Amino acid sequence: MLVKEEKHSTEKLLRRAKRRWAPIPCSMLENSLGPFPLFLQQIQSDTAQNYTIYYSISGPGVDQEPQNLFYVERDTGNLYCRGPVDREQYQSFQLVAFATTSDGYTPESPLQLVIKIEDENDNYPIFTETTYIFTVLENGRAGTTVGQVCATDKDEPDTMHTRLRYSILEQLPSRPTVFTMHPATGVITTTSSQLDREVMDKYQLKIKVQDMDGQYFGLQTTATCVINIGDVNDNLPTFTHTSYVTSVEENTAEVEILRVTVEDKDLANTANWRANYTILKGNENGNFKIVTDPKTNEGILSVVKPLDYEERQQMTLEISVTNEAPYIREAASKSSISTATVTVTVKNQDEGPECRPPAQTVRIKENAPVGTRSNGYKAYDPETGSNNGIRYRKLSDPKGWITLEEDSGSITIFRNLDREAESISNGVYNITVLASDRDGRSCTGTLGIVIEDVNDNGPFIPRTVVTICKPTMFSTEIVAVDPDEPINGPPFTFSLESSDSEVQRMWRLTKINDTATRLSYQNDPPFGSYIVPIRVTDRLGLSTINSLTVRLCDCVTEAECDIRSIERVGGSEVRLGTWAILAILLGIALLFCVLFTLVCVTSRATRDVKALPDDLAQQNLIVSNTEAPGDDKMYSTNAFTTHLVGAPGQGVCGTLGSGVRNGGQETIEMVKGAQQTLDSCRGAGHHHTLDPCRGGGHAEMDSCRYTYSEWHNFTQPRLGEKVRLCDQDDNHKHAEDYVLSYNYEGRGSVAGSVGCCSDWLEEDGLEFLDHLEPKFRTLAEACMKR
Repeated sequence: MLVKEEKHSTEKLLRRAKRRWAPIPCSMLENSLGPFPLFLQQIQSDTAQNYTIYYSISGPGVDQEPQNLFYVERDTGNLYCRGPVDREQYQSFQLVAFATTSDGYTPESPLQLVIKIEDENDNYPIFTETTYIFTVLENGRAGTTVGQVCATDKDEPDTMHTRLRYSILEQLPSRPTVFTMHPATGVITTTSSQLDREVMDKYQLKIKVQDMDGQYFGLQTTATCVINIGDVNDNLPTFTHTSYVTSVEENTAEVEILRVTVEDKDLANTANWRANYTILKGNENGNFKIVTDPKTNEGILSVVKPLDYEERQQMTLEISVTNEAPYIREAASKSSISTATVTVTVKNQDEGPECRPPAQTVRIKENAPVGTRSNGYKAYDPETGSNNGIRYRKLSDPKGWITLEEDSGSITIFRNLDREAESISNGVYNITVLASDRDGRSCTGTLGIVIEDVNDNGPFIPRTVVTICKPTMFSTEIVAVDPDEPINGPPFTFSLESSDSEVQRMWRLTKINDTATRLSYQNDPPFGSYIVPIRVTDRLGLSTINSLTVRLCDCVTEAECDIRSIERVGGSEVRLGTWAILAILLGIALLFCVLFTLVCVTSRATRDVKALPDDLAQQNLIVSNTEAPGDDKMYSTNAFTTHLVGAPGQGVCGTLGSGVRNGGQETIEMVKGAQQTLDSCRGAGHHHTLDPCRGGGHAEMDSCRYTYSEWHNFTQPRLGEKVRLCDQDDNHKHAEDYVLSYNYEGRGSVAGSVGCCSDWLEEDGLEFLDHLEPKFRTLAEACMKR
């Protein structure tokens, strides 16, 4: 209890006392010489008046690197430093001070204590490079920037210790002084415009940097600066000689005849030094060429086009030289460009014949007779200017049409000329001629024989077969060509060349232009292939008759008609298409279905004989002629049974007539019985014969017959019943041999069902056969032929 009261009174005293525990400014000079330990400051707490206070510190320089540099006296709070400190390594130390009592109580909060290290000018300024190298072009204006140097100082920034000044100590060569340096920025500039690389191509400067704003006591450092003078094209190249003499043999080309040299003070192997040579005069015909040797900078003069001694024995050339880079002095004119004169002597050679011009022509009419002679190819001796002593020989004559005279070069027609031959281009027939002298020297030339056209070819129609798709086309265009020249060709005249009036009635020609006509049909001819003879006449009356095959097709495009033609006609045999073969197979299957149905109905009827219908007498009498096996036999048809009653020749009156012999055949007829049933027809054991129904004549027989619709109305439901029963066996289950239905094979057909029990109601109505697809055409045409 006493401890609590004492602690409470102590807190009251602390609140009343003036506070001394606060951050204290503290610093020390770097690189201090001591003595050490060096007193820095005292830290003290106001609570020391009432308690025994112990002081301690921590942080960098105490218990962190660098350790044990600072310490504090425990009882007094005096702060000491044990050694010198380098500011460039440690600019300040952030320490924390503590005040505690003997029993561990902390009356004060930790105190942040900063020890700042004061800078000393102990670092020299240093250039970023030991040697600077710059380049400046010669002849530049004064004040041109050469480059900039830079130095650094590790001392505290923004102090006199780091305020630097630059200067030039020495220039080599020393005279004239052409450079200056800005003291604050270190920028080097020129002071003169007379820098000349050809006089001095490099300068060396000794430069200095000093801190303390350049004061004499400041620290300083030196460096070297090398300034190269860059070259510009301020010197023109000049020929070492103003005139040159050389020679060359005639008829030679691509030979070097002269090398010329120049002098240039600019920097070698640069664009300011490399030379460009030009022939100013004397090369109007392009016989010479001058280029630069990239290794020696010499000008190489060559002959690129052969010279002719007979034309000119000596030639004079004027050449000039410049640099690749433009000359910098604007005042330079053409008069300052170096020029030289070259005299070229042409040496004579003993030449062979000359084929000049190399291509020569002669004109010969196309109808010229064999043996016609004409001027041929001529070569000349350049020494004498004549063609004496020159012999000629053919090197090529593709058609073998001409012969060549050896001495004169004249030609003679050996075979008839044909301007329209395949190997003739633009009416010119070329042969190659070799001309040689007595020494065997030769030249080669071409003789072009221009074949003048005559009207020896009539116009003709290239197309021999044309197609007209009748639903979409009424005509076709016919074009004629004439191998002759246009003067012997169009305009053409087209006419039908036939004495057959049917051709004139069916076809008509209408002019389109000078080379084409339109062939159209008239009077609606049927589909098929027709031969139409057409005469084509050119402007001079020469004509030809062309037999044109015209196909009239039920098609939309000509390609469709071609496909049908391939399907219908293949050499000399008829070929059926895929759809035609499929239709035939379907017909065979349909026939088997009908036969199978009849067998089923017959077998069913034999097992279960039913009474004939009451309306039996309403049916038609249908006549069927078959081979008669005998006079005493009666047969049944369509699953209706007949009975022999009494004498031969008698049968059931109502449904089936008796078998009547008529010319060796048996006729089975259905007769009209005036609404009689089978029983009523039989009477009381009395059987009607066929003769009373017939009445004794064909007129009565016709009156007994009913229409086809009445027959259809009777047979259709009964036949369906028979087919349904055929589908079942005795246990009313599907029979193994019942009629199977066809699978669905696409969209419907205008022909209706093709099942085994279907029946076509009318004999007409077959117009759909006219619009079948191409692959059914062949089958349809075969079915339509009756």
